[in-house]
Amino acid sequence: MSFQPDTSVPCEVLPAVNHGKRADDTSIDMLVLHYTGMKDEQEALQWLACKESGVSAHYFVFEDGKVVQMVPEHRRAWHAGKAFWHGKRDINSHSIGIEIANPGHEHGYRPFPDIQISSAIALCRDIADRHGITPKNVVAHSDIAPDRKQDPGELFPWAQFHASGLGHFVEAEAISGGRFFQFGDSGEPVAALQEMLALHGFEVEKSGNFDEATQACIHAFQRHYRPERVDGIADVSTIATLHKSLDALLRG
Repeated sequence: MSFQPDTSVPCEVLPAVNHGKRADDTSIDMLVLHYTGMKDEQEALQWLACKESGVSAHYFVFEDGKVVQMVPEHRRAWHAGKAFWHGKRDINSHSIGIEIANPGHEHGYRPFPDIQISSAIALCRDIADRHGITPKNVVAHSDIAPDRKQDPGELFPWAQFHASGLGHFVEAEAISGGRFFQFGDSGEPVAALQEMLALHGFEVEKSGNFDEATQACIHAFQRHYRPERVDGIADVSTIATLHKSLDALLRG
């Protein structure tokens, strides 16, 4: 299916096979950022384009900054999988998915080149402006599926995106000592932590038990906001940064 690009950012078109109709009564109000997680970016592009993969994305950004559109924006690409964010579950119907070429944690994860990030920012800025996507809804794949995904990972420059008006971000509080919560802990303080994570957008049961789902959300939060140490432990730095982030969200 050939089509014309939706974006004004220079790009090529390589139609993907796996996509469908967005759910009725949904609007495009999210941007989900991924890394490809494959050794070779050309192979990743072809994988996203073929039927056998069972996945797709709207856009692909190469390391040299080249952009390819694979699915028309009005169509539902298959990029998010089982996911949740601020009460939404069918994230694919609400979102534009962007794959950013990087080998990922399993194949030699490395920093994203400046030219690639500049291109991704220009693309995301264009999409967000056209669809009215707010910063809190420009998210990592790991934000919406913390139990399954870790992309685009702790090396992704969220501060740079935020400075361009894309994505929510606050500077992390310094890592220090003090009381912490970790897997297996329980009690009212853990329930309060889970409440804060839920307010931030994550799907987490407010059980008071620091379970695997809570640990996964802490991992995801740290990758996005406290990348210096991603260990799944809710230490003083992580909790203070979470407070700071929620305050910023409430202020709009």
